[in-house]
Amino acid sequence: MGSRLAVCFAVAVFVCCGIVSNPALAHKVNLFAYAENGKIYVESYFPDGKPAEGGAVEVLDSQNQKVAEGVTDKEGKCTLPIPKKDDLTIVINASMGHRSSFILKKSDLGE
Repeated sequence: MGSRLAVCFAVAVFVCCGIVSNPALAHKVNLFAYAENGKIYVESYFPDGKPAEGGAVEVLDSQNQKVAEGVTDKEGKCTLPIPKKDDLTIVINASMGHRSSFILKKSDLGE
């Protein structure tokens, strides 16, 4: 009887964890950025592989000040000039509350 109760409890916990974690996945957007030839290249997509089209991209410096902004294209990409040599945080705000960030270190920005 005790083991049956333990199994029921374990199943209930598993189901609750599944219910709680699904909304978090629903608001995930993947973001990757890199610097090359004086530009920042941003790529973004949802967990199902669809590009994050029309996402608002912001570039923040180490003082958390916005130094550049752009919008992703139909492929979920955006290209911006490197605004300054600093540690930069790239942030995307996509549709329906999807948000993610990526840090480019000053050393990653090249010469």
